[in-house]
Amino acid sequence: MAGEKTTGLVLLDFWVSPFAQRCRIALAEKGLACESLEQELLGAKSDLLLGSNPVHKKVPVLLHDSRAVCESLVILEAFFGGEALGFVDVALIPLTSWFYSYEKHGGFSVEKECPGLAEWARRCGERESVAKVLTPPEEVHDFIGLLKKHYGLE
Repeated sequence: MAGEKTTGLVLLDFWVSPFAQRCRIALAEKGLACESLEQELLGAKSDLLLGSNPVHKKVPVLLHDSRAVCESLVILEAFFGGEALGFVDVALIPLTSWFYSYEKHGGFSVEKECPGLAEWARRCGERESVAKVLTPPEEVHDFIGLLKKHYGLE
């Protein structure tokens, strides 16, 4: 609801959003408990999302005792700075779930064309904070098919 009060940390989220995933990874790396509120993005958006991010009306939004922090990279600046997994790692690792779809739709193989990047993605994916959050590549691929149908591109 508009004006709804939240306490603690609440992440307005969408399961396949790489931007929301980077926030979930950073929060997990910092050991911060956070409630995740899944948002509808293809239909009517919630009053909480619209009230929390009235300009862009998108996820992620981190609510800290009802105060909104919008944009994933801004959220990472407020909350991340660990030594083992860095800012750039957390910012980019959620995009690796989309590599499979790049290959299927674009004929570009990250494994063949950028083996160092593929190895980095594999190592990051072994971290518990990452493995628990990343959407499986096949589910991202299915979601892209849903988007194509939704926008009449198929």
